[in-house]
Amino acid sequence: MAGHRAARVAEEIKRELARLIRDEMKDPRLGFVSITDVEVSKDIRHAKVYVSVLGDEEVRKATLTALKQATGYLRSELSNNIRVRFMPELAFQFDDSIEKGSRINELLSQAKRNEQE
Repeated sequence: MAGHRAARVAEEIKRELARLIRDEMKDPRLGFVSITDVEVSKDIRHAKVYVSVLGDEEVRKATLTALKQATGYLRSELSNNIRVRFMPELAFQFDDSIEKGSRINELLSQAKRNEQE
């Protein structure tokens, strides 16, 4: 049961964080950010927030820095919008799974072209 509750809280945090970042945050360091996943611990004290950022390495670093510096604000806003006894500590991490998937698709397409030649 605790796992089911943690999953529901994770989904709520993901949805609300995406809204807050899109609509409320005005930091110029933020690039095009997507929340790809949120993992909440079973005791709902900690949450890992995985983000994907469109852009080069410099844009990614600036975006992660902006998000880490805004953690207090985001956590406060989340606690106003999500009803939980304790709002988890947020830890932002870069998720490169989209880039890896894109690279694999590129390699497969290249292999297919080489095979046809």
